[in-house]
Amino acid sequence: MTYRQGNLTSYATTSSEQQQAPRLGWLAIVGLVLVVVVSIFAGGAAARPIYLVGTLGVGVFLYLRYPLLYIGLTWWMWFLTPLITRLIDYRSGFDASRSLLVSQYLVTLLTLHTALKNLPQSARKGGMPFVLAFLGVFYGFMIGFVKTTPFTAARGMLDWLTPISFGFFIFINWREYPQYRQTIIRTFVWGVLVTGIYGVIQFMIAPEWDRFWLESIKLTSFGDPEPFKLRIWSTMASPGPFASMMMTGLLLLFTTSEFVRIPAAAAGYLAFLLTMVRTLWGCWVVGTLTLLSSLKPQIQMRLMVTVLIMAICVVPLTTMEPFAEVIATRLETFTNLEDDNSAQVRQGIYRDGLGKAMTNILGNGIGNTFIVNEKGVLEPIVIDSGILDMFFTLGWFGAIFYLGGLILLLFQIFQFSEPRFDPFMAAARAIGLANFATLPLGSGMLGISGMILWGFMGIVLAGHKYYVKQRNPGIN
Repeated sequence: MTYRQGNLTSYATTSSEQQQAPRLGWLAIVGLVLVVVVSIFAGGAAARPIYLVGTLGVGVFLYLRYPLLYIGLTWWMWFLTPLITRLIDYRSGFDASRSLLVSQYLVTLLTLHTALKNLPQSARKGGMPFVLAFLGVFYGFMIGFVKTTPFTAARGMLDWLTPISFGFFIFINWREYPQYRQTIIRTFVWGVLVTGIYGVIQFMIAPEWDRFWLESIKLTSFGDPEPFKLRIWSTMASPGPFASMMMTGLLLLFTTSEFVRIPAAAAGYLAFLLTMVRTLWGCWVVGTLTLLSSLKPQIQMRLMVTVLIMAICVVPLTTMEPFAEVIATRLETFTNLEDDNSAQVRQGIYRDGLGKAMTNILGNGIGNTFIVNEKGVLEPIVIDSGILDMFFTLGWFGAIFYLGGLILLLFQIFQFSEPRFDPFMAAARAIGLANFATLPLGSGMLGISGMILWGFMGIVLAGHKYYVKQRNPGIN
């Protein structure tokens, strides 16, 4: 392995055979894309099972044969599946159950095979945080199985278990850290570019399929289904998850010197601001300051130059209409929180819910945040606090294990010295802290936000074990 300290783009050198794209894996991915595109344009209800079965089949194949491609596919499914769902709904009729959104969970949950096989012996090898979190979630599932229904408990379990399983998968494969690092950077850089461009287009023209979906779900918090009046959610299911993904990708842009980072930053930062998610704006600041303080002085200077270049590309866009007015209006609310409705709602949530959550010893169980409406369809109940959600759902017993695992993992990764010379580890650690900081104001441990939280802290742990092994080959 070769590694150049002080370079913002530092990847391990691999053999030419490792760097060549596995043809069978790419053929499977291209075939899946073609089948999905044809099924969407053909219309009909068959598009949904085709996508569900096709993605799961390709996911199993890549998981067993090409783990790097599997990681990339998994992230792209989280990025794009909600958009594909809206396109299918637009062509085939609205599906109130939104059953297709289960597909990214199923593909990600393939990593549970690795977790079940390695979890018992991982505690003495640095995996104790994952063990604790698994125990907390298992407890919550058992309570939910009894207090709700097996179906709602199983659906809720997907939200809680999938991120931990994926993070553990990355951690336990620490020997492949350089390849995983490169795959994740490339995936998120292109993800920022693609979803950022689509997000700006969504704001400017409000595509018909997005308007159809917004009118079908009747959510007013996303804005009006008209151009220039949307809080954008791009290719994802809502502004919050999109902002979480975008914050992560924008921090990772600092770790690459590829030219694509410039257009990605321009589209990404503009789309990030158009989400109007102030919590994630603040957490981006936390992540950027954490990243900057983690690096050696010479790397900090190069990072500052990168920030300056990106600012030159982005700031002019945010001062142009039709973007300037909506962004400035949202920024002004930081100075007038007492009149801000969403801030007052969150204060009410803590005022009314804190006492109930803290005295809920056993918990309501996983699945309690779903209700079955009059049409027999599961609908999620939104709790704008990850901390309250943990105690409501897992109770004291489960929450102590789950939150204890998260805090232990966060504490561990801030003891490592490798982020001083590995900018990706520094960025991944900053991303973990920034996402952890969202928990008082949202359930950032679930869905794609949870994937980011557990996945990026998991890869910091993997990077540490990789470097320790490089320094001490005799250590297991």
